[in-house]
Amino acid sequence: MSAPFRFPRFFVTNPSPCPYLPGKHERKVFTELSGEHASELNDALGRIGFRRSQNVAYRPSCADCSACVSVRVVTDAFRPNATQRKLLRRNEDLVVTACKPWSTEEQYALLQHYLQTRHPGGGMTEMDEMDYADMVEQTPVNSHVIEYREPGEDGRPGRLVGACLTDRQADGLSMIYSFFDPTIAHRPSLGNVIIMDHIMRARRAGLPYVYLGYWVAGSQRMQYKVRYRPLERLGRTGWVRFDPDEQSGAIREAANRDEPPLPVEVQGIFRK
Repeated sequence: MSAPFRFPRFFVTNPSPCPYLPGKHERKVFTELSGEHASELNDALGRIGFRRSQNVAYRPSCADCSACVSVRVVTDAFRPNATQRKLLRRNEDLVVTACKPWSTEEQYALLQHYLQTRHPGGGMTEMDEMDYADMVEQTPVNSHVIEYREPGEDGRPGRLVGACLTDRQADGLSMIYSFFDPTIAHRPSLGNVIIMDHIMRARRAGLPYVYLGYWVAGSQRMQYKVRYRPLERLGRTGWVRFDPDEQSGAIREAANRDEPPLPVEVQGIFRK
């Protein structure tokens, strides 16, 4: 094992306003993912709560707050509830394909439609095609873009309605960034469908977890992550399962919104 992998150099960002909790400031610790051991380093850091953005692994390192908690779904034990089963049946005709991490005009158009519909005026709406290409293609690890399409005709691919940039780690799938068409009336909650597809995809591959990023208690935009049981969170003593009663309360809170916005974390550690 090379020294650069064993002893990566870590850096800390300057404090900036927290996107999740009013009045708070966020700070991140990060390191570069490069070289022949980038995948192993990313796997090791992922198990202790780091996330990837292009060729950087980062995690919150706030001076006066520890609200951001890494969460992951236990794939073998996941059982969809009645609402989730209904969503899966409604969308069982979708054609799902794991593509190489190359950006396309079709993906970029869907991303822009998603952002303009769900996040008008947000920073990511300023992304151009080159920015999107960097987000997808600058990966030193095993990544795919999972595409979700409606059935095609005459052998042609159908309309792209969802996509997710996903990393395959040694112990699971890490959902880096997902987006979809939120305006299709007969396909509500596509974001939830994408998450459940990843859970089943990981299970078929023999991977025990799907990493969903950070959950923040008290932040409404993050509550959708607790809809998936069983869910583990990373604490000082390692990964532990949510208390069932606590998770039930959080699920009831999440039900107040059908499709919360994606967390700002997916924009990377250096937001525009």
